[in-house]
Amino acid sequence: MAWSLFIAELRRRVALMSAAPGVLRDYLATPFPGSGSAVSELEFLSLDLETTGLDPRRDRIVSLGVVPVRGLAIDLSGAWQAVVHSEGELPERSVTIHGITHDRVAGGEPLPAVMDRLLSELAGKVLLAHHARIERGFLDVACRRLYGRPLVMPVVDTQYLAARRLQRAHQPVVEGGLRLSNLRRQYHLPRYQAHNALSDALACAELFLAQVAEMAPDGAVRLKYLL
Repeated sequence: MAWSLFIAELRRRVALMSAAPGVLRDYLATPFPGSGSAVSELEFLSLDLETTGLDPRRDRIVSLGVVPVRGLAIDLSGAWQAVVHSEGELPERSVTIHGITHDRVAGGEPLPAVMDRLLSELAGKVLLAHHARIERGFLDVACRRLYGRPLVMPVVDTQYLAARRLQRAHQPVVEGGLRLSNLRRQYHLPRYQAHNALSDALACAELFLAQVAEMAPDGAVRLKYLL
């Protein structure tokens, strides 16, 4: 909703006043896009996290994948991923899901460096994610621990867009119907390896562009209709 973006912008301004000099303050110093902005004029950052579990207060970020979307095009030259350094053993179940081993996280990049890079690239853009509650929760906890402040950001959730489309068409949500892979199949998008942060970020970006094209082929969808 446009109202949620208005509140987010107010929170950004308030947070900026008390933020210490550094990457978070630099991020907060950049205004969020206006709710009336067209998708074709905006920049998005498609993000996927692989984690040790679903609770951001207890679990850890294992890897992160980022794919920029500028206007109506995916910019693969700006895509990147990082395995995040972590101490201690990883839960066996999480290793089975994403395939990232103890040795890889032991040699991964420090979380502060990864977050610094992410915030630098996110400034002035809209975060894009599928089932964005996970990404929002883990990034917020990371910001509180690293910078002493919550993370304020505009977010577009491709799962939410799909659910709202079904609701408006008075169609039920079938079990598993809102999963990223199943939604991509509906739009005849290629199948990618699941639970790889970079390929999932790319998959989310492609799904988003397909959803936008369905709403308006010329990309003249306003941001307020995506929130």
